[in-house]
Amino acid sequence: MKIALASPPFPKSIKDCLYWLEKLVKDAIEQQAEIICFPESYIPGYPAADHKVEKASPEELQSALTKVCEIAAANNIAIIIPMDWYEGDRFLNVAQVISKEGEVLGYQTKNQLDPTEDNIWVAGTNRSLFEVNGLKFGITICHEGFRYPESVRWAARNDAEVVFHPHLTGSDLNGTTITEWGDSKSPYYEKAMMMRAMENTIYFASVGYAMKYQESTSSIIAPDGKCIAHQPYGEAGVVVAEIDVEKATGYLAKRFKPELYS
Repeated sequence: MKIALASPPFPKSIKDCLYWLEKLVKDAIEQQAEIICFPESYIPGYPAADHKVEKASPEELQSALTKVCEIAAANNIAIIIPMDWYEGDRFLNVAQVISKEGEVLGYQTKNQLDPTEDNIWVAGTNRSLFEVNGLKFGITICHEGFRYPESVRWAARNDAEVVFHPHLTGSDLNGTTITEWGDSKSPYYEKAMMMRAMENTIYFASVGYAMKYQESTSSIIAPDGKCIAHQPYGEAGVVVAEIDVEKATGYLAKRFKPELYS
């Protein structure tokens, strides 16, 4: 099947989020993608130092999610939409999974927060596996996928063929310009993407914003650790790749012996 990763510019508002979401969904459909994933906290936008993001109300977030469901159903494509979310009195960083029929299948919480996020969100506590059009996948969000490989191994050991990894790296204000994927002089992020795929023998699909000074780009990594597709640095758009799920065996992940570390 074909999977798509969306690299939108940083949104100016929830309305802007939905404009780019619908545009990039249509671009993915033109390339026959069956599922598309967006960057971390895309609605209303990650609270980065570069950009002022107003905290959205529960009603605003629910309204936005309803609109995303309508876009999924209208375009017959599954959507992974990372967003802020209220669960009772908890304020969470999640990735909602929506079927091609527009049904919310559930969400994955960000369980390992970056230390700078402790005063923004409450950490989640559960991991989930999802299935869309026969594709089994997990989700790990930014910091936890880069620095907590256990989050990916859990999914691989539970038969995930792909782990989607919404994130944000880089800046629109300052930094260096990367021109070559996986360059030894670049930050470690793309090397971590490679390892998450390779050490688990599954596909790893890491997706971020299009920013002026990116520290990594949206990338689809095969089970052997090779980058099979990535978005050009600094360019908004979608990257689509056909994946062979028979190669996503989870072989190395399933050889893990947890009893040795008890």
